Amino acid sequence: MKTFDKSSKLEHVAYDIRGPILDEANRMMANGEKILRLNTGNPAEFGFTAPDEVIRDLIANARNSEAYSDSKGIFSARKAIMQYCQLKGFPHVDIDDIYLGNGVSEMISISLQALLDDGDEVLVPMPDYPLWTACISLAGGNAVHYRCDEQADWYPDIDDIKLKITSNTKAIVVINPNNPTGYLYTRREMNQIRDLVQKYDLYLFSDEVYREYIYTGSPYISACHLEGIEQNVILIDSVSKRYSECGIRIGALITKNKDVRAAVMKFCQARLSPPLIGQLVAEASLDAPEEYYRDVYDEYVERRKCLIDGLNRIPGVYSPIPMGAFYTVAKLPVDDSEKFCRWCLESFNYEGETVMMAPASGFYTTPGAGINQV
Repeated sequence: MKTFDKSSKLEHVAYDIRGPILDEANRMMANGEKILRLNTGNPAEFGFTAPDEVIRDLIANARNSEAYSDSKGIFSARKAIMQYCQLKGFPHVDIDDIYLGNGVSEMISISLQALLDDGDEVLVPMPDYPLWTACISLAGGNAVHYRCDEQADWYPDIDDIKLKITSNTKAIVVINPNNPTGYLYTRREMNQIRDLVQKYDLYLFSDEVYREYIYTGSPYISACHLEGIEQNVILIDSVSKRYSECGIRIGALITKNKDVRAAVMKFCQARLSPPLIGQLVAEASLDAPEEYYRDVYDEYVERRKCLIDGLNRIPGVYSPIPMGAFYTVAKLPVDDSEKFCRWCLESFNYEGETVMMAPASGFYTTPGAGINQV
């Protein structure tokens, strides 16, 4: 019988945050065991729920959500996002600059498929949200990881970025705040990246999903605030993640570049339309009462303190304080983080639940460093 091999494009695709450890967790749950799953950012699983206004809109619009929508997204949802951008001081964002998708994941995939040719290189932070590396590989490109310095609380090494730019480099990816480290890029760092984008005429993919979750009091510098590269920026944003409604799936791509928009539109048309129900509640999400967001933010701050204080009290364990998002990467006094994660899952019990974590190797961490991080 003929052997059907997997595509060679999968060679550099890893998604260990949903990999073998999760497979074992699912087996255990099927046997009735309770698992505290800390491997993904799923707010609903930890008691965070969408605003009541969103749920009411969801129920009221269920019957209206059966059809396809416009391929780039319905007018009312894109207008709500445009108004949000105006409130955030993003200059000149127009409704025609906005494309909606089945969460951020689809917009990352669509934009990379639309813009990369075989062999194109994209500079990606290390650690990174592994979907970026996966989608670059599946689009025929090569992910080149630039170093984020663990010893400096995950500072992005701008000199390393410079060294890794070649004639094949097409884009730089910034995840700000970073998933999974929580690092927040400073104005100086963003300006340095802007200068490289200008000098080499690169695209700048800016993943700003966790923009609203900044805990340091420092000003947030969006790629849309950088002058002189307005045509180079491709902003990736999420409505559903921000308002604890991940399963409703509202992701957005925003760009001023007409050529990028035309390329992205071809893929948007090929997938027919983004999920309509999420678009119908986008306006209610962005109009959520201020007290809803304040309460959620305060709870994240409290949980961050509890987690980091607890980790850093363990001998040999260290985690820097995340500046944003809702993740952290901790250094462990062991040689094998995957083995440690398996031990936690199979042996550690907290109030009737075992604990599932993800090895940092699944986030394309520095070779040698990733084996002892989680």
